[in-house]
Amino acid sequence: MSAVSDTRLSGLTGLESIELGAARVQVDNKRMINCRADLNQLVPFKYIWAWEEYYLPACKNHWMPQEINMACDIAQWKDLTGLTPDERLIVEYCLGFFSTADSLVANNLVLAVYRHITNPECRQYLLRQAFEEALHTHAYQYVIESLSLDEGRIFNMYREVPAVAKKAAWALPFTESLSDPNFHTGTAANDQRLLRDLIAFYVVFEGIFFYVGFSQILSMGRRNKMPGTAEQFQYILRDESMHLNFGIDMINQIKLENPHLWTEAFQSQIIDLIKEGTELEYQFALDTLPRGILGLNSNIMWDYLRFIANRRFKQIGLLEQYPGVENPLPWMSEIIDLKKEKNFFERRVIEYQTGGALSWDDAE
Repeated sequence: MSAVSDTRLSGLTGLESIELGAARVQVDNKRMINCRADLNQLVPFKYIWAWEEYYLPACKNHWMPQEINMACDIAQWKDLTGLTPDERLIVEYCLGFFSTADSLVANNLVLAVYRHITNPECRQYLLRQAFEEALHTHAYQYVIESLSLDEGRIFNMYREVPAVAKKAAWALPFTESLSDPNFHTGTAANDQRLLRDLIAFYVVFEGIFFYVGFSQILSMGRRNKMPGTAEQFQYILRDESMHLNFGIDMINQIKLENPHLWTEAFQSQIIDLIKEGTELEYQFALDTLPRGILGLNSNIMWDYLRFIANRRFKQIGLLEQYPGVENPLPWMSEIIDLKKEKNFFERRVIEYQTGGALSWDDAE
């Protein structure tokens, strides 16, 4: 297929008819959306960062849930004095949200985002991300099964427990928007709609909604409580950090190529969107932390969420909306760092690499 004309830019999928003898793809014809080149041709790369900074490192960072020892978690969960009622609430609510959240993200990627992002090297990473979302859902299922929790109850929390349901319900319209078979990019209004929905999922859902749960479970792990579950969440957080950064790079590239979309009115809409998500996540923090535990309380979580939200605003070129807020949980930043060699509970991660190559040292 040759470079397509402007009248055919919307709704491209990569399944268009083959045109024998067509001109070869030129780098300048590639775009993040409304591509002017053959979607099936991975090279020549236009966005080398999508390949070198995301796809290749993600393939190296492979892991599997079964590689993580859950024996200590099982013993603590079965021991009536192993965890407090508040700690058990956190574990169940976090598993209730995350067990369906990553499925929701995967569905959004496969059914909506992949269809509208028309750059092949970015699509290559989106396929890897979709696999990782499935892997994360597998990890939560593995934890739920290991602890002998009521699977039906945990997996249905997103429809039955308000604290969990509100976040999933908030995100669904942004998937429905893009998965509409009649929706096509190519107009300013629809391109803006795509950009809004990408921000909703990458910046808010993955970039804010996950952080209360991550900090709670990882705070337990730092106290040698549910260490296997916390280790699963550590790896998941590292994956999600890469997803988030990729999404932000993709959003900023769309802005760069389509500056007419980034109007003052649209920016105001996005600010309201991120603020709404921040407040909704804070409500989840209140519901899962009725009393202060694990070195966390509602005030700390509000500061942390506003700190995270400020970072998200800056990452997509907006002004901070919560001035003067500092990070009350600096240890979370250390955990996110993929390259950092550090003591982690009873063992030390030497490499975060392909499953069979994972190596460990005993704690000194």
